[in-house]
Amino acid sequence: MPVFKLLFLLTISFFQLSCDETTDKVSNNENNINNTTTTNNLNNSNNTNNTTDTTLEIPDWTEETHGKDTTPNYNEVFPSDGLHRFDITIAPEDWSEMQQDLEENIGDIQMGPGIDLGDYEPIFVPCNFKYKDRNWYKVGIRFKGNSSLVVSYNRGIGKLSFKLDFDEFEDTWPIIKNQRFYGFKQLNLGNGFDDKSMMHEHMASKLFRSFGIKMADTAFAAVYVDFGEGPVYFGLYTLVEEVDDTVIETKFESGGNLYKPENAGATFAENTFNPDDFEKKTNEEENDFSDVVALYEVLHSELRLSDPEAWRSSLENVFDTESFLKWLAANTVIQNWDSYGLMPHNYYLYNNPETGKLTWIPWDHNEAFTDGKQSGTLDLNLDEVGENYPLIRFLLDDSYYNNMYITMALDFAQNVFNPDLVQPQYDILKTIIESYATDEESPYTFTSSDNDFYNAVNDLKNHVEERYNLVSTAFAQ
Repeated sequence: MPVFKLLFLLTISFFQLSCDETTDKVSNNENNINNTTTTNNLNNSNNTNNTTDTTLEIPDWTEETHGKDTTPNYNEVFPSDGLHRFDITIAPEDWSEMQQDLEENIGDIQMGPGIDLGDYEPIFVPCNFKYKDRNWYKVGIRFKGNSSLVVSYNRGIGKLSFKLDFDEFEDTWPIIKNQRFYGFKQLNLGNGFDDKSMMHEHMASKLFRSFGIKMADTAFAAVYVDFGEGPVYFGLYTLVEEVDDTVIETKFESGGNLYKPENAGATFAENTFNPDDFEKKTNEEENDFSDVVALYEVLHSELRLSDPEAWRSSLENVFDTESFLKWLAANTVIQNWDSYGLMPHNYYLYNNPETGKLTWIPWDHNEAFTDGKQSGTLDLNLDEVGENYPLIRFLLDDSYYNNMYITMALDFAQNVFNPDLVQPQYDILKTIIESYATDEESPYTFTSSDNDFYNAVNDLKNHVEERYNLVSTAFAQ
């Protein structure tokens, strides 16, 4: 058993012995709300049965900060190159349940890339969430991730990613019904798995959005968690917007089908369609996958070879090819190992009601800006991609789309991922996060020394120069 898990079990045992089971008061914690508690099963299938009381005081609540009807405040939650401090308080017995849930479900899984956890999701428990001396109440919190979660946990690393849902427990505490965080219902705290610079997720979002790609906003957050022994610095995280919350509500016309593809079907290879591989995040009650099926059928139509112009027209009626090629160009230029073309995941598809087309929304970039793992990242021309990833192969085999891809790659390198533009951004981010990155300590870190952070930042600065020169040479016109 990893040392980290053993320490957790010992800590949990101590606090279970020392805490009165009839209260959920966490002692010595200024962020905790002191409420009396009684036995009552939580009406939430994702949560274990904790002893709670449905009475709750919410003195910090305002419509602007907590209410549902307020417009999402991006300047507050996702400031440009900002850094938050979040203090999270979890009752010892709930923390124990979270740890036991992980041990029972992922403790024996073989570590490695491409881990499939099936239908398993870690349990939600309530927490108190504090930001700028203001509290949010009984916020749902759970661990998140697939391979990154399994590998981190089994390495004994305590810096695990979290998902926050601000009204997860509104059925138990009706007074927090429709609780929001400045207009946001759900948020993610990414741990930056294996990213010693701690910048990958944030920089990918900045660069892609600068290039006109619609995706989640990000910001930095120093996270402190009190699970019964006072605030513990869990490290520097990346705050990431939730796609099925505000991304599709504010950056698209809302109401369409949102899918999170995973596994074989997510490749779009011939005869791989499986509705189970297209998890619906909206309109879940409607068993309608006709938009995805239409993309499969057009993509593999005989028109692709017999009448390319008619094929392109049919494809563009159901799929936003321009936004996909724009993403493909940017993603390939920066190098991103854990993405489509090598891995069948880490993207969303949204059927935008405004266009009636499935639109590509990228996700999860902690593995970007490196040469990758296993066989490495893809070459710029993507010649090694086969028909097992036809959205790449079929489009780039078409001369019209291939020219679009090359033009977009050059545009991205020259006007976005240019050393003269990006290296100063790395310096600014380094100044912002340096003290928080170097304050990380085992087991809540992926670094072994401060030099890991500084070397990783220097590697990023060298990387942008190398990629810029490579694109300029390879696609010179």
